[in-house]
Amino acid sequence: MLSLIVERALRGEASPRADLDFLEDSPALDELVEAAHLVTTKCASRVFNFCTIVNAKSGRCAEDCRWCSQSSKWTTNAPVFPIVPATRGESAAARALEHGIRRLSFVTSGRKLSARELREIRPVVEAAASTGLEVCASMGLLTEPELTGLREAGLVRYHCNLETGPDFFPKVCTTHTQTDKIRTLEAARRAGLELCSGGLFGMGETMADRIDLACGLRRLEIPSIPLNFLIPIPGTPLADRPPMTHDEVVRTVAVFRLVNPSACLRFAGGRQNLAPETARAALRAGINGAITGDLLTTPGSSVEEERRLVLEAGYSL
Repeated sequence: MLSLIVERALRGEASPRADLDFLEDSPALDELVEAAHLVTTKCASRVFNFCTIVNAKSGRCAEDCRWCSQSSKWTTNAPVFPIVPATRGESAAARALEHGIRRLSFVTSGRKLSARELREIRPVVEAAASTGLEVCASMGLLTEPELTGLREAGLVRYHCNLETGPDFFPKVCTTHTQTDKIRTLEAARRAGLELCSGGLFGMGETMADRIDLACGLRRLEIPSIPLNFLIPIPGTPLADRPPMTHDEVVRTVAVFRLVNPSACLRFAGGRQNLAPETARAALRAGINGAITGDLLTTPGSSVEEERRLVLEAGYSL
């Protein structure tokens, strides 16, 4: 079955969902990694893609995402501040360029930005875009006209994570639906923006849920897929979740590569908690991008550390 899944991936064809059940606990991890590595080398970019993010508005979110420290439903130490000034966009862009990073994303808390906040964020986007950086954003469940306005300000890509499989999503968020997120991604595409959407793993979902998410992203033709691994934050309902094992992390990456052969699979949140051998195996299995630097309310990984691992894995920069 694995050889058939690989052959389809190499041809750019999607495997039937029922066939992918095989990947939940078979084959042996080493065999799966090598199969995913073959698909990576044949179908995905070998130029590693770095991006960095800026927390452009933090805290006091009315949504109840059970993993998130910025939700007002939970008692955490997450910072609280409004939309950052345009100078923050300029300085963030300058730092990114100093490190050779060509993509910068502004991320804001809340269900979506208000009309006033959209007016406030526009000069931030414009300032960063004026440097020549590719500017991305994750600003909630915006509409097509709102997204069109951001594109006109210089935005090139919009991010909205689907987080997990559709059956598991209502167990970790009840204030909005995965369908709401898909509508936002579709609106962003109509507005002329590139798309970025991925998942968060280790919340209690099954491998079947992860495969469902991978297939959903494939159907949406998402070119950039961030893979986040839960950082249990004190005060959130998922604070006591155990960390994912080496095998779980690497199998998840390999599955996402086999289902999404040409996508950029990005190390994102939780990358810094992975053991070096896990990070190396994940790079071999299909990771070919990363969000680097500080990650919203948790520390991120250093650019220098990531570059070293990337070069060891055989990627170019």
